[in-house]
Amino acid sequence: MTDRILLTKLGAQSLHQELKKLKSEDRPRIISAIAEARAHGDLSENAEYHAAKEQQGFIEARIKLLESTLSAAEVIDPAKIANPDKVFFGAMIELYDVDRDTTVKYQLVGNLEADISLGKISISSPIGKALVGKSVGDEIQVNTPSGSRLYELVGASYENE
Repeated sequence: MTDRILLTKLGAQSLHQELKKLKSEDRPRIISAIAEARAHGDLSENAEYHAAKEQQGFIEARIKLLESTLSAAEVIDPAKIANPDKVFFGAMIELYDVDRDTTVKYQLVGNLEADISLGKISISSPIGKALVGKSVGDEIQVNTPSGSRLYELVGASYENE
């Protein structure tokens, strides 16, 4: 059985936009570059041609991956969660890091959307798994590669994206 592909509405929109750009801008641009490189003659020693063909391979592979992902993805609207008092996919959470005396904010998202620099953590990460089903006020012990950490869940919300 394959893992479910979970996306927020915003994440799905972002992937659709990337796919549209690849098909409507990048693909035609690279086809034109290949045609131009072919016009220069001998393809066996034509670096521009080989670079354009390699780029075309990357673009086509990305298009195929995005189409496959989007066709299998389950888009979840966090605002429609049945029990907003518990942490589930899409939650905007605020955690108090007891060990460091700091507060951090994250959104729980699927693996494809996870980007810690944007405050988005995967629901399948150690901290994401530990948070699922918790309520505001709960303490969460998380085993991370750097050791065990203690957090308190101080806020959770499900906003429309």
